Order: sequence, then structure tokens, then C-alpha cells
Amino acid sequence: MAERYYELSELEAKAPKLFGIPTGTKLDEMFYKIEQEGDEYVKKPLGGIPHLAVMNVTGVPDSGKSVLAEQFAVTQANAGYKVLFVTVESPANFLYTALKQKSVALGADFSKVEKNIVVIDASESDELRENPKALLDTMAYAIREKKVTNVIIDSITGLYEHKEVMARQIVRQFFNFLKKWKQTAILVSQKRSAQASESAEAAGGLAVAHIVDGTIVMDKKLIETRWDVSLYGLPLGSVLRTIRIDGCRLTAHDSRSWVFEITEMGTVEILAPLSDFIKKKAR
Repeated sequence: MAERYYELSELEAKAPKLFGIPTGTKLDEMFYKIEQEGDEYVKKPLGGIPHLAVMNVTGVPDSGKSVLAEQFAVTQANAGYKVLFVTVESPANFLYTALKQKSVALGADFSKVEKNIVVIDASESDELRENPKALLDTMAYAIREKKVTNVIIDSITGLYEHKEVMARQIVRQFFNFLKKWKQTAILVSQKRSAQASESAEAAGGLAVAHIVDGTIVMDKKLIETRWDVSLYGLPLGSVLRTIRIDGCRLTAHDSRSWVFEITEMGTVEILAPLSDFIKKKAR
């Protein structure tokens, strides 16, 4: 069998254009590209996660992963793009309520959101959760019939519960599928309590982070000591939330930890780099 290879120049026509797919958050400014203007190189915000990227969003429970995924879904649907939302954790009727509330909070037209989000409910289907081929076939049909351009799986971890030895194989199947179908995707993944909260590692080890194009780590810290109160300038018992782009192989990005909050309306609002937040509170 002849070996397949390409000269780099032959790949130009196949290379995807680099631009951002908006998330509805300040993450849109945290991915960037470098362009030459005259004799200078200028950093320009990408405007979202990279087009055709498969991004891993990971964190401890209640760190805001699903909130971010839902915000991305509503933002894209409201802009007229089709989104496939594979819900593995929450039944579809509860997802409907969450997306309707997000639409109100973001000032989105819910009639457009309803029309442009396609849902596959794997939460109550053993066949879809336990059989990757069955789920991939269902996703392929939905993508083809509805002309989907964005996919969310919440959570990918739920597809290899009790069989984490297969995590890498399962994640690779979904990654290759999303690339084949030219989708921009968010895969939500869970952390075990024993894992370092600030790391990219998810249940199943580094299977997700090693395979996908990039990882966004979300974290929360309970303010529980006088030292915490002094450092962060927050009252005892409150929660400090952070978000960080741990890596992205498709484009440059801000690698700092940023402070964010989940607003009363249930949306992600990224406030400031953690270092700036601490300096401001210390004044």
C-alpha cells in the first residue's frame, strides 16, 4: 500500500480559515491571532473560540461548565446558526427550561433559539449513552438533516461512566466525527474530587485534554479563612470563580486565570484577570 503524504503547499486549499465563533462571553477576546500590518505584527481578538475547534470545558461540579455551554448555544442559535445539543446529564425538558431562561437573560429571540437548537436526549437512553456508534449515527443524521454547524455534548464524561479504561478510545471517536462533519464543538467534561481543580484533567484521565484542540478550565474557591478574606477581598463563605484557557493548538490565547461570576440571571460574566482582581481588592 502506497504511503499517503502531502507537501505542505498541497494543504493550503484544505486549511480552514481562522476566525472566531462567538460564545457570548469575554472568552471571545481571549483567543487572538497575529497579523502583519506593514512592518508591524498586530494582535487581534479572534472573536470567539476558533472555527472548527473541538474545545474541552472542564471543572469541578457547579463551576459553571453547563452555564457556559448553554450560553454558547443560545448565542449561536440567536445569530441564526444551527446547534446540536447532546444532553447526557439533564433530561431534555429541563434543558428547554434552562435555555429559555438563558435567552431571556441574554436578550435573545427565543423563537429563533427554539428553531435553531436541535436536541438529542441521551440522558434517559441507555442505548445512546452506552453505544457510541448509535449516538454518532443519530448525531450524523441530525447534522445532515438540520444543517448543523455547532455541537455541544454535556457531558462527554457521561459516555464512559464505569468504563474509563475506554475513555481515550471513545473521546477519539467523537473528536474524529466532529472533524469529519466540520463542526465547532464544546465537550463538557467532569472532574473527580481527587483531581487538582486547576488542572485540565477530567474523569478518565487526560483522555479529553490530550485529544481535543483546546481546554477551558473552570474552577471555584470557597472563601473560608482570614487569609482568603485578606487576599481576595471577599467575605467569608462567598465563592470566587475562575476561568482559564489551558491550551489551544489552533490559535494564540490569553493563558491567565480570569475571575468570573454567574449572574443572578444565570449567565457567565468574565470580570478581570485574577492578578488585577486581587490588586484592586487590596486597595
